[in-house]
Amino acid sequence: MIVKQLCLALSATFAASLIVTSPVMAQESTVHIGFSGPLSGGAAKYGQNVLEGMQMAVAEINQAGLVVGGKKVKVDVVALDDQYNPSETAINARRLSQEYSAPVVLVPHSGGCYAVQTINAQQNLLLLAYTSVPQLAARGNPLTIRIPPEFTSYTPAFVKYEMSKYGKEVAIASTDTDYGKAWTAAFKPAWEAAGGKVVADNPLSYNRATDFYSGVSRVLAAKPKVIFVGGPSEPTGLIIRQARELGFKGGFAVMDQAKLDEVAKIAGGYGALEGSIGVMPIGDDPSPDAKSFVARFTKTHAGRLPTQEASLNYTAVWATAQAMKIAGTTTDAAAIRKAYDQALKALSPQNNPHGLTGVDARGGITMGRAVVAVVENGNIKALPDSVASAK
Repeated sequence: MIVKQLCLALSATFAASLIVTSPVMAQESTVHIGFSGPLSGGAAKYGQNVLEGMQMAVAEINQAGLVVGGKKVKVDVVALDDQYNPSETAINARRLSQEYSAPVVLVPHSGGCYAVQTINAQQNLLLLAYTSVPQLAARGNPLTIRIPPEFTSYTPAFVKYEMSKYGKEVAIASTDTDYGKAWTAAFKPAWEAAGGKVVADNPLSYNRATDFYSGVSRVLAAKPKVIFVGGPSEPTGLIIRQARELGFKGGFAVMDQAKLDEVAKIAGGYGALEGSIGVMPIGDDPSPDAKSFVARFTKTHAGRLPTQEASLNYTAVWATAQAMKIAGTTTDAAAIRKAYDQALKALSPQNNPHGLTGVDARGGITMGRAVVAVVENGNIKALPDSVASAK
């Protein structure tokens, strides 16, 4: 990550470069990949997980060596905190483009992605959107790549499993962000179409609140059999823990932003998540490529397991570097975007632990194997018949 130096130090470095400049160094340039996401506040851990995956990819790319248009290129990540505030995201995107000449910015929340889409064509800035909101791709922005599968690919399994296991009464206690509103707008009619009833609709401020007892109490007063939750993993885990402490015995449908393994750490283990359904954590994915990624990550991160935020955005940065190589440019965002589908298809399985297969006509990355997971008897496992291509 770039660290600003004092002007005096910069001047000294520049003077030294005038004295000794090797031919190799003269040919090497640096391309900055921007990041604007929450690095403080309630969603800070979520933003850090994304950033760790990006940084891991950059380290590997630089170690392997990247050549674009016949010239050596060093890749760097410039990370700016937007505190999950879309207006700050737009400011950061302009800054990344104008101050750092970043051709690409990765944003891990839908509100920020919407904000960047209003300026990225003008700024010649490719948006890597880490959000599963379907409406983002539907806007037709020519410089957008959506990284995770659309959340609508999970909805049928979520509804069928929870309703058959616990009953037809569901309460909404999801995040109050744009992402949460979009997920809820898809989930509620799907639940009702299956014969269920929404007994409470009480979204919560996951990114601002640090205690949810009052909100959870209002939800439980409606006597739901299932609670629909999700947002950043840490507040999601706290909500589930407090629901259990208040006596809730039912199941949880967990939105894809919240990762079951991270949620369990806060909720009190997988036992507290009994009957939950969500997305399979990368650490529990049995595929060889996922296991290889997990082993490499834990080796460089003091034994910690990675999250899906780390693994998917790791692959997105690798694909970006490959797209630059194919396009022969580090500055033309449109050319990099055009090469993205080919770049994903050319990635080594080692750099593609989820088996991403390409880019669809709307700019969404396609996934060969999206696994829905459930927690039963205190253990996490794949939901039968849930391994399918995600949109």
